[in-house]
Amino acid sequence: MIIGGFQRFSLIDYPGKISAIVFTQGCNFRCPYCHNPELVNAQDSQHLISEDDVFSFLEKRKNKLDAVVVTGGEPILQTDLLEFLKKIKTMGYLIKLDTNGSYPRVIEKVIEQKLADYLAMDVKAPLEKYHEITNSNVDQNKISQSIELIMNSGLDYEFRTTIVKSQLRKADILEIGKLIRGAKLYILQRFVPSKILDSKFLNETTYSNGTFEALQDALTNIVRQCLVR
Repeated sequence: MIIGGFQRFSLIDYPGKISAIVFTQGCNFRCPYCHNPELVNAQDSQHLISEDDVFSFLEKRKNKLDAVVVTGGEPILQTDLLEFLKKIKTMGYLIKLDTNGSYPRVIEKVIEQKLADYLAMDVKAPLEKYHEITNSNVDQNKISQSIELIMNSGLDYEFRTTIVKSQLRKADILEIGKLIRGAKLYILQRFVPSKILDSKFLNETTYSNGTFEALQDALTNIVRQCLVR
């Protein structure tokens, strides 16, 4: 595993659990608003963390931490992800896996091998706008497949979208809701212009609180629960 960061304690990243967070290095998307720009380039090896250090810490924190969140970057790009998750599982931890949904075959293996307890997928845009928003050649069908796999997994899960006003119209956000119709949880994330991949987006904005409330109300009729954060 190429690990670009490690957070030893979190109360918010795994719902209801105390967790540690592993940040993998490298992503196949180039979303300009990405808030972890230092993790995008797989070749950036200035601050890598060894697996041994991670597992040594987790061994010491047994019965004090509940879970490990594996995020990125894009964890599913890691060729040894499944083996890494297995090691965490054997230590007795719950696992939350974050993904952009571009590799449904790996998600399917994670589900089949029971290597995650919670799945979180970023749904970037309506399918027809994926290339524009992610600046990538992602296969839109694979995004749909990942959504279906996660919704039918029997696991806890969430979908989420970071919302930049200039990128996603209100109609686009409702279209995403239809794409995940019936989902357990959909989270609308306010764009915060701070540390991001494309500095031009420091001048971008998100919607007002009132608009988010209206979107939340509308989406509650499409998904089972919608939250704004």
